[in-house]
Amino acid sequence: MTWTGSADAPLTARIVALAPSMHPGERRAAEAIAADLDAAVERTAQQVADDVGVGRATVVRAAQTLGYEGYPQLRVAVARELALRPASDGSPDGTMLGAVRESVNRFAARLGHTVAGLTEDGLQEFVRVLDDARRVLVVANGLSSPLGLDLVLRLTSAGRPAELLADALAQRIAARQLGPEAVCLVVSGSGANEATLEVMRAAHDGGTPVVAITSFAQSPVAQLADTVLVVPPVNESFRDELLHTSRAALMLMIEALVEVLVTRRGERGRDARAAVLHELGSAIEE
Repeated sequence: MTWTGSADAPLTARIVALAPSMHPGERRAAEAIAADLDAAVERTAQQVADDVGVGRATVVRAAQTLGYEGYPQLRVAVARELALRPASDGSPDGTMLGAVRESVNRFAARLGHTVAGLTEDGLQEFVRVLDDARRVLVVANGLSSPLGLDLVLRLTSAGRPAELLADALAQRIAARQLGPEAVCLVVSGSGANEATLEVMRAAHDGGTPVVAITSFAQSPVAQLADTVLVVPPVNESFRDELLHTSRAALMLMIEALVEVLVTRRGERGRDARAAVLHELGSAIEE
């Protein structure tokens, strides 16, 4: 499988999204390039191949898997990403505040990656299915659970009621009975949570369309979903995502997605917002 996201997507965003599903040799080449962009822009395909112990053809195939015509085009993408990289303020100064600033700056530098995997057609189809569904079941387990609750609350405030069940078996039972006029909306950072995958299979068994928001383009969740929004993680590699799990990119996407939904719903969306503001006003005491 090759890159199908935006043609403007940064190289490192493509690598993070596709690396878990790439051929081992291609993955080694891609991760070596991502680990040292400054060196990669100067190296030939043969030099990369020699460094990681694969054939030159494997490096070329890795470039093509990442969506480039060949390795020269990948080197151009490396140069462009380096040119757009913000200047570093230096290493942390050893203080807690310095560490927090470094973390925030690292996230900010990769913020544009969060939309790199989206296409207009895919986004429109996702929002259309969500808007038209008679019933919406949100499924999120493990570290993605808080995102599921946040999504349900946001959808409800947008006039698009949704439901969330905490128990894995209850999720499967509900999904199996949704029917074709409903939608099962999955949120999974890793895209590999087995409980979530079982719910998706149950939804399909009941003839229910499944849409998903996940971080990795070829994860099991992405492959099972009928429509998927891939939101590359802010970490620089799959290993970093496992060690320093962040759901910040997915949270940002959820907020933006609900805003798009409100706009699509037109007067219904505005009425829902007005109702929310009314209740908020009633709840706030002087």
